Amino acid sequence: MTLTSDERWDLIDKITRETVRFGKYERSLKDVVGELTVRPSTGIPLAIAVLFGFFSFFFTFGLSFLMMLLDPVFSRYLIPWLKVTVPGGGATLKESSLLYGILVGDPTALHAFEYFGVLTSGLYVAIGVVLPAVFAFYIILTILEDTGYMPRLVTLIDTVFHKIGLHGFAAVPMLLSLGCNIPGVEATRALETRKQRFMMMALLGVFIPCGAQLGVMLAVVPEYVGLILLYCIVSFFIAGFVLDAITPGRSPEILIDVPPYRAPTWRNIARKVWHRVEGFIAVAIPMVLAGVLIVNILYWVGVIGWIGSVLSPMFVYWFGVPEETAGPLVMAFLRKDVAVAQISAIKMTVAQTIIAVTLVTIYFPCLATFIMILKEAGVVDLLKCLGILIVSFFIFGGLMQGIVSVMGV
Repeated sequence: MTLTSDERWDLIDKITRETVRFGKYERSLKDVVGELTVRPSTGIPLAIAVLFGFFSFFFTFGLSFLMMLLDPVFSRYLIPWLKVTVPGGGATLKESSLLYGILVGDPTALHAFEYFGVLTSGLYVAIGVVLPAVFAFYIILTILEDTGYMPRLVTLIDTVFHKIGLHGFAAVPMLLSLGCNIPGVEATRALETRKQRFMMMALLGVFIPCGAQLGVMLAVVPEYVGLILLYCIVSFFIAGFVLDAITPGRSPEILIDVPPYRAPTWRNIARKVWHRVEGFIAVAIPMVLAGVLIVNILYWVGVIGWIGSVLSPMFVYWFGVPEETAGPLVMAFLRKDVAVAQISAIKMTVAQTIIAVTLVTIYFPCLATFIMILKEAGVVDLLKCLGILIVSFFIFGGLMQGIVSVMGV
């Protein structure tokens, strides 16, 4: 049976009358809050408040409370036990055996950061600093996702990111990278074009410190973390503007479904946090321990000293830091958090410490992040990212020295 066009529309009207019920719409509190959080005039101040609460929880719970609980485990129990248990210990590092120096480190050290042994500083950074930071970060990030706030944040900042050829979805890998760069790079899949994915990977690799690095920075230069983060954010957008101009490709508009707010299910939050932390532990802790082991071996065979002497003119005259910072920068290729911890053991002025920590922040991302970029983007884009990283390191590292000098820190 064939229906005419009018008959089809009559049938549609009949089905609609029998199946669709119209009622009066009544706005709920949830609807009002949803509108307020996407309207720029009210949404931006609320977003600032939410992000302030986000990082307040991250710093107070993850980097203060949890670290305070775990610190005595290392300083009072594990490290003293290792010092007397591992064979070959001496009064100083030079009097100790190679095995003792690699596993325990400097027996005269006063803090877990300063031992720089695989089982002392390595475990302390991985479990005592990195793990609490990442755990706290993923708790609050998962809550924001499950309540439905993240799509609203994406919508709000879309206009800002469009200035550099990205869109609001770039907020997701950016926030994830503040926990760990690896899932941040993986999350660039949410961006539609190859240009956007490449730009975001390059910018994350240079300017966004991971949660583990932030934790160590707060322990080394707590009063200047805000300055370093502000510098990284401003540099992020400056470099993004340049990349948008020189990178071929298109930057499409954002299309996103903004769901209603929902109360989070705590069981689901616990599962998601555990899944993320479990994945982080599986990657990060072996990398931290391996990184400390490799740098220790390089130190004992004299490679670190040789690199420092070769690169000393650049570090001393261009960046204004001691040549000993070459060692942490070698370490930064494996784990940036451990590199920042090693900087704390070098005698420097406050200004030099700020510059050195900034250099580690904008230095090459860790090896695991490089591997993820290779997996997501391929060899060609990885080499392009490497070129961008090298240029950014010299330009923005040198600028930081000038800023610190002008500030008179």
